[in-house]
Amino acid sequence: MILIPLAVIAASSVFLFLYGLNLLYLATRAVWLRPLPRPADVPPDQTVVVQLPIYNERYVAGRVIDAACRLDWPRERLEVQVLDDSTDDTPEIAARCVERWRRAGVAITHVRRGSRDGYKAGALGHGLTLTDAELATVFDADFVPAPDFLRRMVPALADPRVAFVQARWGHLNEEFSLLTYLQSLMTDFHFLVEQAVRPRAGYLTNFAGSAGVWRRAAIDDAGGWSGSTLTEDLDLSYRAQLRGWRAVYLEDVVVPQELPVSANAYRAQQARWSTGSFQTATQVLPGLLRSRLSPMAKFEAVMHLLGYVAPIAMVAQICCYPALLMLAANGQRNPVFVLPAIGSVLSLAPAAGMAVGQWRRGREWWRHWYGILGWSILGAGTSLTIVFSIGRWLRGGGEFARTPKYRIERMGEEWTPARSPSW
Repeated sequence: MILIPLAVIAASSVFLFLYGLNLLYLATRAVWLRPLPRPADVPPDQTVVVQLPIYNERYVAGRVIDAACRLDWPRERLEVQVLDDSTDDTPEIAARCVERWRRAGVAITHVRRGSRDGYKAGALGHGLTLTDAELATVFDADFVPAPDFLRRMVPALADPRVAFVQARWGHLNEEFSLLTYLQSLMTDFHFLVEQAVRPRAGYLTNFAGSAGVWRRAAIDDAGGWSGSTLTEDLDLSYRAQLRGWRAVYLEDVVVPQELPVSANAYRAQQARWSTGSFQTATQVLPGLLRSRLSPMAKFEAVMHLLGYVAPIAMVAQICCYPALLMLAANGQRNPVFVLPAIGSVLSLAPAAGMAVGQWRRGREWWRHWYGILGWSILGAGTSLTIVFSIGRWLRGGGEFARTPKYRIERMGEEWTPARSPSW
């Protein structure tokens, strides 16, 4: 029986080695990135629908509706859809905002489906059946885009093979607490290292679910939004790119969003993202591996889709560690002993990536050393949550649990679980 834990240690160590090495590779490439030229302005002659999928968002629904209706785009070419599946008092709040902006001349509709079929993907897909717009912009309820968002993003779609353009996520409340600060470091790493490098290097990347603009033709060509996974954004973006469409990322366009302020909300978010990633990998990987992508592009995609395996591999190593102690106590020596040590060295890769992310953000990264190192504690705290997501993935389906938002934007503001909308 001792062979089983040794095999687990060997397999997990190999994966962690490759995963850590890849993070260092992306971080190194990010250091040498140069700013992209700004896309040439294009006439605002394309029709745009702004989709706002909301579910029990009483605290932030009005804010995102106001921001969407203030976007600088010709009124005759702009639609706003409030895709409201709420079961609390959010519909009443949204209806008042919608009516106010409708009287101001905005083509805005309040869409109520009566169910949550397909969750967010179902709401987005249903919204597209109600419009003929050429471009679709998606904002989750906690995002606050600037009025010039479309003017800066749409020119990147001048190339007819570009499926979507993704903006960078900023933070409304990173200084609210240690938890939000640590989350901001990881978000910056994703958007200033991973997202920055992948499309520039010709690798597949992902639409982040919010603060992006999609070409309607690409959505339709890829098969549309699907509720078969809990990460409909990752699923659609991979399907579109495997169909030959391209992605563009504009890191100088920053859209602030609200980070989860409670540990339970953060864990729920990670559970949904990890479950959805495994679901997407199951559906996408077979076709990806058979595609004509280069070996390096396939490797990058596999590491991307299986990123949540890393914390699971670390938990597996901890569980199997007693087997190594037993062998050592019996005086046995095995080459597998050295594998965890190699993996441990590369466990510093996320910290290096976050340091590069802060440097690319224009900060003195060494001033954030405590957060960069402390993030490993936050990551370890969610490892079991991610392990349990394997069960949800194997069972199939799963509920799209909304991450509660409380309109917390600055230090000193308060929240309590009692303020949370009903589920």
